[in-house]
Amino acid sequence: MKRQDLAKLKIPEKPGVYFFMSGKKILYIGKATSLHDRTKSYFAKDLIETRGPLIVDMVFKASALKWQETDSVLEALILEAALIKKHQPYYNTKEKDDKSFNYVCVTKEKIPMIVIERGRTVKDATFDEVYGPFTSGPQLREAMKIIRRIFPFIDKSSAKKDNYEFYRQLGLAPDISNVHASAIYKKNIKHIKLFFQGKKKQIVRLLEKEMKALAKDKKFEEAARVRNQLFALQHINDVALLKDEVRSYEAKASEFRIEAYDIAHMSGKNMVGVMTVVVNGAPDKNEYRKFIIRTQKGANDTGALEEVLSRRFRHMEWGLPELVVVDGGQAQINVAQQVLNRYQLSIPIVSVVKDDRHKAREILGEKTVFGGKEKAIILANSEAHRFAIRFHKEKRSKSFLS
Repeated sequence: MKRQDLAKLKIPEKPGVYFFMSGKKILYIGKATSLHDRTKSYFAKDLIETRGPLIVDMVFKASALKWQETDSVLEALILEAALIKKHQPYYNTKEKDDKSFNYVCVTKEKIPMIVIERGRTVKDATFDEVYGPFTSGPQLREAMKIIRRIFPFIDKSSAKKDNYEFYRQLGLAPDISNVHASAIYKKNIKHIKLFFQGKKKQIVRLLEKEMKALAKDKKFEEAARVRNQLFALQHINDVALLKDEVRSYEAKASEFRIEAYDIAHMSGKNMVGVMTVVVNGAPDKNEYRKFIIRTQKGANDTGALEEVLSRRFRHMEWGLPELVVVDGGQAQINVAQQVLNRYQLSIPIVSVVKDDRHKAREILGEKTVFGGKEKAIILANSEAHRFAIRFHKEKRSKSFLS
């Protein structure tokens, strides 16, 4: 598919979900704040740098583009997950481990909870309903805040005895000691299920019917509560999601993202790896990632680094860095370069060499690449070392207890 093909389509500037097609086959599904702007970005000159070779290949093979509008970004987020689960498009699932993705789950308890779980947990547990996968944890958490303001629910945090009363007073959890409130809560859970199934119109009809029945019985306070839910559902305030979408796809153009990697172990035991992120000179801890090393049995730092980098660059949805920082020397740079070559990525690599006291002694790599960014590189490396040591200690403690 080419840019001139896109120009012929009258794609609206509304939120929704888009589909890259090859004949009748769906290659890729994505969501957008603005369908017009988001689909246009796939034909930018820097696509391979911002999205990677896999997406470039997808656009090249696509023969058509379709879309489905939604009333809000929130609904686009939920619809995207449902459609990816249903159709399993090749370019959404290729080389991605859905064990790290997020799922919204409804528990089977008498008083159900709504919880967010990782894919690896979902497969080991039994839930009443499971919705997902959702690739962005921060965006999903914002979405659940919006839904909770419309249909209050109990989650892991509010289920704790010390927290429950606080959440109840905020109106974010029901009074489960009250029979009437428990009945309302069950309706909330039903509506949340329907919302994640993309059946908002059905919820609207149910709420309208309930509101009229309550008004007819002169239960005006209850009718007002349902009316407020109905209004909130029809006027979803998803400003937080809009901001996140803009940050993800537009603001990144002005960001300089450094990713630093480090390995930690004790004589090869409990080996872990980490990724830390520094954006424009400041740590972005929401982007930090942990990796338990699976392929190395001995003290092989370069082998572990190769595993971490290989697993990281399967996740193109995390974005791509402007600079990769490894801990060690030329051997680590060589391993990192091999992995990037494998993924056909052109990203500069530098290495931080330490002295006997584990302080940064020098930075290996082209001076033109890191000149002026020494402080940010040292910060990223220091954060990676700290984060790796802490993760290793956690894993070691769990191993000892087991």
